[in-house]
Amino acid sequence: MTPILRRTFLRQAGLSAAVLPFVAGLPSLGLAAPARPRQLLVVVFSPNGTIPTAFWPDQAGRDFVLKEILQPLAPFRDRLLTLQGISNRVRGDGDGHMRGMSCLLTGIELLPGNIQGGGKSIPAGWAGGISIDQEIRNFFQSQPATRTRFGSLEFGVGVQDRADPWTRMSYAGPGKPVAPISDPYQMYERLYGQVRDREHLRSVLDPLKEELAKVRRLVSAEDRRVLEEHETMVRTLERELNDPAAQALRAQPPSLEGGVADQNDNVPRLSRMQVDLMVNCFANDMARVATLQYTKSVGGARMNWLSISDGHHGLSHEPDSDTAAQEKLIKINTWFAGEVRYLAERLAATPEPDGEGSLLDHTLIVWTNELGKGNTHTLDNIPFVLLGGGFGFQMGRALKFDKVPHNRLHLALAHAVGHRIPVFGKPDFCSAGPLDLA
Repeated sequence: MTPILRRTFLRQAGLSAAVLPFVAGLPSLGLAAPARPRQLLVVVFSPNGTIPTAFWPDQAGRDFVLKEILQPLAPFRDRLLTLQGISNRVRGDGDGHMRGMSCLLTGIELLPGNIQGGGKSIPAGWAGGISIDQEIRNFFQSQPATRTRFGSLEFGVGVQDRADPWTRMSYAGPGKPVAPISDPYQMYERLYGQVRDREHLRSVLDPLKEELAKVRRLVSAEDRRVLEEHETMVRTLERELNDPAAQALRAQPPSLEGGVADQNDNVPRLSRMQVDLMVNCFANDMARVATLQYTKSVGGARMNWLSISDGHHGLSHEPDSDTAAQEKLIKINTWFAGEVRYLAERLAATPEPDGEGSLLDHTLIVWTNELGKGNTHTLDNIPFVLLGGGFGFQMGRALKFDKVPHNRLHLALAHAVGHRIPVFGKPDFCSAGPLDLA
């Protein structure tokens, strides 16, 4: 039955749309639709380019060998997909870092503005379109079966307060940057500290019980048994709201180390805190899309925990002939790979709420960067590494392309979740359709 006919049924039966997720699978109502496994998307960002010779596998296909930077991901080699030759071909105003960062997930030019980039670049503003994480988030939120409390969550690590095109990759629409939350305590309060959300849920449950009772009169005896399971779930939610002990049945919030300030030297601890919060929110189905942004484009973090006192951005500008700088950059990027591994490990160790595999089985991690190489500011050969499952891509491969627009990768992500949009970002870069990763 089409969505229009579903709405007609609800209206004729005197029911609201809130009851649809509970009755859509009842055969006797003719509302059933093919079930789609839960899909989760995480975009991880690290800045200032990479060292291509220590990053990309030499050989394409399934017999690839991981280079030094990607070695931390070796335990997940069979669930890895490296995409060499993907380019951010968006041009226009702003410098390479600005377009690299704010066009990374939007695939469209920056709007006119007065923010001056480096060199002789033309001043620019925010990105002129929605980012792919928010596009997929909106698609999920448009359907009762995939709608969650938050839709998406934007985590930051060491991003701090500066707001400009160098610091924002997620956009709700043209000129609408979405700021990552860089303080894990603030994120914790958003996820678990809002009493009014529990009160709102209670206000939804009361009329829902009445509507489920109406449906009982319209369905077969077999469907009434299914409906009883839904009613049991509603009663369980009510009990949890009124009984703190029942909260123990859910994945409990992680215990955060107290007093960890959002400061440079605390980045490793902040990173693990944010990852733990993200995994917990997925376990409780609070959101199905998340971003994790480490510092920012032109980020000058000093990786003192790696015994590197130089600023990251300054190091990335050193020539290839500076072997000491190259070794430090390899070490920095290897550390970022280790944090991606920690995220994958936590997801792999967390079972799906329905018991069907782990969270990693249903999650696609996309690790990327705003530049292909820091000292050239190139937007070609942007690092894109995919890890996990759930999107139907053939993993365990190293692929090589020839300056394929990254818009086509974003289209592939959208199509993988059932969002069959014909273009994303700048239409000129979408004529060949989504990138074939199946």
